[in-house]
Amino acid sequence: MAQPSHARTSCALRIGLRVVVFLFGFGLITVASAEPGPLSIPRVHRAPKLSDFLNGTPREAEAVVTTFWQFDPHDGEPISQPTTAYLSYDSENLYVGWICKDDPAKIHARVAPRKQIDLDDRVTINIDTFQDHKHAYWFDVNPYGIQYDGRTTDGIGDDPTWEGLWYSEGRITDFGYVVLETIPFRTLRFPAGSKQVWNICLARAIQRNSEFSMWPFISHKKLPQFVGQFAPMEINDDISPGRNMQFIPYAMYSHDSYLDPAAGPQKEIEKQLGLDAKFVIHDALTLDAALNPDFSEIGTDDPKVQVNQRFEVVFPERRPFFLENASIFVMPEQLFFSRRIVNPQYGAKLTGSLGRWSIGALASDDRAPGQVLAQGQVGHGDRAIDGIFRVEREFGHQSHVGLFLGGTKFNDTSNKVASLDLRYVTKDNWTLAGQATATQSDSADSHSSGPGYYLRLRKADNHLSFTNTYTDRSAAMASTLGYINRTDIRRLENYTSYLWKPPAGHSIMSYGPNLDGTIIYDHKGTLQNWWIEPGFTVGLPRLTWLSLLFERSYELYKAQGFDANGVAASLTTSWFKWLDLSTGFAHGAEPNYYPAGGITPFLGTGTNASATVTLHPQSHLRLDEIYYYTRLATSTDSVLPDSAPRGVIFTNHLIRSKFNYQFTPSYSFNAILDYNTLLPNNALVSSTYSKQADTTLLFTYLPHPGTAFYAGYANTFQNVDFNAITAPNFALTRLPGTSTDRQIFVKFNYLLRF
Repeated sequence: MAQPSHARTSCALRIGLRVVVFLFGFGLITVASAEPGPLSIPRVHRAPKLSDFLNGTPREAEAVVTTFWQFDPHDGEPISQPTTAYLSYDSENLYVGWICKDDPAKIHARVAPRKQIDLDDRVTINIDTFQDHKHAYWFDVNPYGIQYDGRTTDGIGDDPTWEGLWYSEGRITDFGYVVLETIPFRTLRFPAGSKQVWNICLARAIQRNSEFSMWPFISHKKLPQFVGQFAPMEINDDISPGRNMQFIPYAMYSHDSYLDPAAGPQKEIEKQLGLDAKFVIHDALTLDAALNPDFSEIGTDDPKVQVNQRFEVVFPERRPFFLENASIFVMPEQLFFSRRIVNPQYGAKLTGSLGRWSIGALASDDRAPGQVLAQGQVGHGDRAIDGIFRVEREFGHQSHVGLFLGGTKFNDTSNKVASLDLRYVTKDNWTLAGQATATQSDSADSHSSGPGYYLRLRKADNHLSFTNTYTDRSAAMASTLGYINRTDIRRLENYTSYLWKPPAGHSIMSYGPNLDGTIIYDHKGTLQNWWIEPGFTVGLPRLTWLSLLFERSYELYKAQGFDANGVAASLTTSWFKWLDLSTGFAHGAEPNYYPAGGITPFLGTGTNASATVTLHPQSHLRLDEIYYYTRLATSTDSVLPDSAPRGVIFTNHLIRSKFNYQFTPSYSFNAILDYNTLLPNNALVSSTYSKQADTTLLFTYLPHPGTAFYAGYANTFQNVDFNAITAPNFALTRLPGTSTDRQIFVKFNYLLRF
């Protein structure tokens, strides 16, 4: 559970340390503390078992933490339910046993896939082995023993893409629940030495209270320091992560039957073998190398509305090679977005930290640019070469300066990017972030280059949040491997919010206003956009939030100015154990960005609604329903030719139904049904009538990261009818009754660790 700003949490420590009571018999060290010295962790010769904590079996010496303080909802108040953590270690592992008192009928948890316990009750240990008070690993476990891990970095936030090999067990009891975490030292990165002094945080989430409590006491007042508030932990022994080499061979087989627009039905069989390797260098750097690497991803992206979007809609990265330690490449401006590398065949990556230095380097090819070119075109079958490098040097108090270099080359076209960025944290926790970027793009007959600048000032505590941001991008600024959705802008944005938090016992846990204001000019001084969005948010128990928003805006698009206003409301809640709900509704003026031929863009009335409903009929079964409704219609403000009709411009429905049955933490079955329909009025909008239905069935065996077996089936149906006489054009039908892509696949990978 890392950064608290992500509804997940972590830990901390109060003022004063009530130290150490040594109990006769088994030597338990009890900590209940503030301003602590190092928490000394005893060594044991017999590894603890979950049954020991269930049955009260005598154990060897342990460090015991019993005092936890709330981070949310009430900074510094005691935890609402008794919680005890027991820490010990042996030559190979760190052990954390938890006894969490509670009414078992009120515990919020399920047997879920790994890393899908965000809304569950859970416990965590956060460990800063780097001793830099900035980076930490986190290891979450819910009452059923389901894991969620990752890394967190102060000022950046959580990176759940990190995968560690560790072990956990959990059991719900008549007095609450019990959890045991076993974390191998070889899973962590730390320098060898005669003893280890790390910084840690222990935490518990009690979701029905929207509560996150921690040891030691961590306060909103000291944010963005989160890891910086951890308490020291001492292991008085010469432990070592040892050799750490990982090899993950994999094999994949797929049989694909698809409908080619020109040639009709086709079949393709793909067999793929490869090897991913990982080497830890000097207990700090990780080298990922691969032979025919496993860049594939299992599963599908959740739907997003893509109709009538002015800017590109992007989906998050899912491929394992690009995910691990991806936070090293995070900067204020997103100059690297790994999904730009579409179809690589090989790749290598080096990431890690050396003292106050952090480095990251990645090199890869990409076959996609050559594949999209038709046979006979120059560059068909060729590939792009991509590379990025980043180095970061920490200084002062949680501050750093960074350098980024990136580039891509495909035949005679290339793009190069260089950037310097700064993050400076003052003693009273104001954060200043800045970045200066230079780019250069070349082809056979053109050359362009342009700078970009970014500056942000931020301050946040338990009540007030303030962010002021300035972005300046020249018209020629370009990052082919990044995500820069707009150039030729000078943008100033301010966001301010304030939350009142009534004392414990009130039905309302927090409430307050927020205000977002933005203005954008181009470099000629022409106003491009402005908007102002006042809103109000109310927080209730059981992870329930209600938000209301009003927007007034102006937008210049294709030399036309559009004045608009609208309202929006959203509700998220986990009020019932068996139900998670998130809904949103927005209504107001909205441009038609892609009108039919002969019509200029015009203002209409948009209605957007969404709902995500998750049902848990029992602890192993999860049902998800996702629905997006988007509608645009003409209004009295629509400027149209006299011959153009008025009425609905388009309606878009996106529906996803997901069924997951988790037999055990390792075995699961998933079924996903998708339906996407776009109903346009082609007299008003340049979109194509389309209906598509997708079915995906997937069986998964995943005992731990790196080892997995997948067997799946996928089929896509569209509203088309293939006719060889009219090819390559499809005739549109009313229903999605034609299978256009059917696939059966099997994939297996196995972790070998030395």
